[in-house]
Amino acid sequence: MPGPLTTPPARNGPLPRWTTRLGALIAALLLSAVGMAAVPARAADGPTVTTHYGQVRGTADETAASYLGIPYAAPPVGANRWKPPSPPRPWTGVRDATSPGNPCVQALTPTPWGNLAGPGTPSEDCLYLNVYTPAKRSLVKRPVMLWIHGGGYTVGSGTFYDGAELAARGDVVVVNFNYRLGAFGYLAHPDLAKESPLGLSGNYGLLDQQAALRWVRQNVAAFGGDPGNVTLFGESAGGGSVCQNLVSPRTVGQFDRAIAQSGCGFPLPTQESQESNGTAWADALGCADVACLRAKPADVLLRAAQSPTARWTPNVDGVLLPEQVTDALAAGRFHRVPVLQGTTADEGRLSVATAYDLAGRQLTAAGYPVAVRAAYGERADAILARYPLSAYGTPAEALGAVFTDSQFACPQSRTADLMARYVRSYQYEFADRHSMDYLDLPLSFPIGAPHGSEIRYVFGGVSGTPGQNALADRMLGYWTNFARTSVPYAADAPYWATYPKVQNLAPEAITSGTTFPRDHKCDLWSQPAS
Repeated sequence: MPGPLTTPPARNGPLPRWTTRLGALIAALLLSAVGMAAVPARAADGPTVTTHYGQVRGTADETAASYLGIPYAAPPVGANRWKPPSPPRPWTGVRDATSPGNPCVQALTPTPWGNLAGPGTPSEDCLYLNVYTPAKRSLVKRPVMLWIHGGGYTVGSGTFYDGAELAARGDVVVVNFNYRLGAFGYLAHPDLAKESPLGLSGNYGLLDQQAALRWVRQNVAAFGGDPGNVTLFGESAGGGSVCQNLVSPRTVGQFDRAIAQSGCGFPLPTQESQESNGTAWADALGCADVACLRAKPADVLLRAAQSPTARWTPNVDGVLLPEQVTDALAAGRFHRVPVLQGTTADEGRLSVATAYDLAGRQLTAAGYPVAVRAAYGERADAILARYPLSAYGTPAEALGAVFTDSQFACPQSRTADLMARYVRSYQYEFADRHSMDYLDLPLSFPIGAPHGSEIRYVFGGVSGTPGQNALADRMLGYWTNFARTSVPYAADAPYWATYPKVQNLAPEAITSGTTFPRDHKCDLWSQPAS
């Protein structure tokens, strides 16, 4: 989940250290908000589908069928640790697909809603996907929606997001999957570059995503999906991954539409800088080469990966990612597919809540400028002038606005603008300020519509007020019809115009306007750091 979790330091000074430690706790709140961690029970005698690698038997109820734990790549274990994924080994007989595969290795963070990895035991043998289809038969192939989960590139799993409701109500085929995380997915090291015919290291999680895309193109027709109509969508780190795949030359022709929720165009380090970090990390483990690292047990590497100085993120390697996402978009070097993207109205408030109230302290009026100076250095005076405490109910809301605008709203507004010069580009702002009220978080300020709060509205997991239920119905319609036709529309929902119009998605009313950049002070955030 990018933003305060994984955004690179400001050029004029590092972000405060606590902003790099929020991933697990914020992910706990966000993934619980989806309300889909448990896979719903289905009838035991399920349908059978023949894939390119063998048959799978799933489960079905009156609305949807689910096929869980299907391998889309061989286990990246042993000598294949930190290697590009290879195709799965075919099997004979019928493979049971009633339980999800293991989530990828990650730190288990107990929460009231279970651990963040979801069902199963985290393992390096984790490259599995799940397919959800409507139960009703169709004479035509359905649109396919391939979900990339968030979690700051360090936590999460595809299974946390049950796609059955979205598939049934949207009449689409939904696929989600696991990809390698943390040190297992994003370690860069000079030895790994020497092993690679292309001189690459790191980006193994991105390579996994691209392997899942290839599997979908090859196999989804057997599940009733249209391999010629695939929408790649994701949130936070998943949204960032969508845009990375959008500019990657290795995904030409692999998907037909893209949806990036709260994540597109975040700056990435170079492979060289990540290799330097990876070498320092290996040295701390007493390893002078990758052979030594491959000999280490996974749990040893996982513990070491929790170092506050370790940074696990994709890198600009010149091949998979030839350049920064925003540079590629500005030059038109990306796949010409329609894109829908947007943010939530109060993205940054959950970061503030996690760093302060949920950590047992409150942000005071005196502490507000201190926090801004720690995060933005020499730019702090200009920022504080534009975000005075007097304009907000609490210091936490003020700091949340700073984080929202600088790290989410304005970067995503820029990517929507850059794409609009070449393709059909749609932008939204999710603005249900009571979307997280049901969590009853012990906060001294309103959480509003924070990072991740729109996910359950898209997946059909809302049971709230009549206005919230109506908004969720319309959002599910917007998303699935965009996947179907490249135009977001829904029954009884307002027309959605292309950028520069921004669709404001609120339970009170869905409106459209062009004031989003001004509302979020994007003139300030478009200025280069001094």
